[in-house]
Amino acid sequence: MQIYIASSWRNQHAVQMLTTHLRSAGHQVRSFVENNFEEGHSPDKPMPFEEWVQSEQADNSFAYDTTGASESDLVVYIGPSGTDAWAEVGIAWACCIPIFGLWAKGEPAGLMRKMVNWYVSYESLLDAVEKTNKQIHLTGKSSGK
Repeated sequence: MQIYIASSWRNQHAVQMLTTHLRSAGHQVRSFVENNFEEGHSPDKPMPFEEWVQSEQADNSFAYDTTGASESDLVVYIGPSGTDAWAEVGIAWACCIPIFGLWAKGEPAGLMRKMVNWYVSYESLLDAVEKTNKQIHLTGKSSGK
């Protein structure tokens, strides 16, 4: 199953651990963290953000992230995150891609949290990922909204 993880750099290590776990379970994972490291951008910010956002690397990252959110079988949101991750959730919702979220203290989501199937533990989220994977293999499609 193709999975995109929407999150924030402040959750970098959680994204990396979840990416490793999902891949070991046989899933294809699009990691914004890995992609940005390949594009030469990281939390270390080798150039000022406003300069980077106008760069070709930023264009490539934008395309990678929006494609991941719009063409995956599942989007996993790890919170709390900022506006970019929530924009990716909105893209997935508009494309009828199921969204699983890992709820965290401090999550700022308001009404739009209704787009997400929330889980309060990573174990329950991983169980739901496997159930969705089985459903996709049986039916050939994801559940959508």
